Amino acid sequence: MAPSILVFDFGADEALAQQARHKVDGWKQGFRLGNKMQLKFERQEASSGNGEAAGPDGTDKETPRSKPATKGAKHSKGDDAESSSHVRVLLRLDFSDHEKLSQQRWLDRIPAEEPFKSAKGETIRALDTGFEKISALFEALD
Repeated sequence: MAPSILVFDFGADEALAQQARHKVDGWKQGFRLGNKMQLKFERQEASSGNGEAAGPDGTDKETPRSKPATKGAKHSKGDDAESSSHVRVLLRLDFSDHEKLSQQRWLDRIPAEEPFKSAKGETIRALDTGFEKISALFEALD
């Protein structure tokens, strides 16, 4: 079956996005999913108001970047530094053709689980029009 990508917009709630990451890590380990389920973060820095993040036409340009998450690491920055970024979680499900039922069950289950339920979610399948764009974004993130 072709891969599907779930995009969850957590806004500025970094703690909720980290809870989602822990949930996915638990699923990957508990169900032995390996690379069938991959999660990446897209963080977009908010503009500071001085025009540094503005593009040539005056609009804010998005700066996707990925930050490796470390368990138990404490951030030395204040809460307002963390709230200035916009966090999206991209979750790719890539099951083989004989696992169609498993992939469909995960596509139904994940948006209903607690950390993901409160975020704005969107499912993009391989046949959808924006799949190539979001797949390229997923591959570009580390």
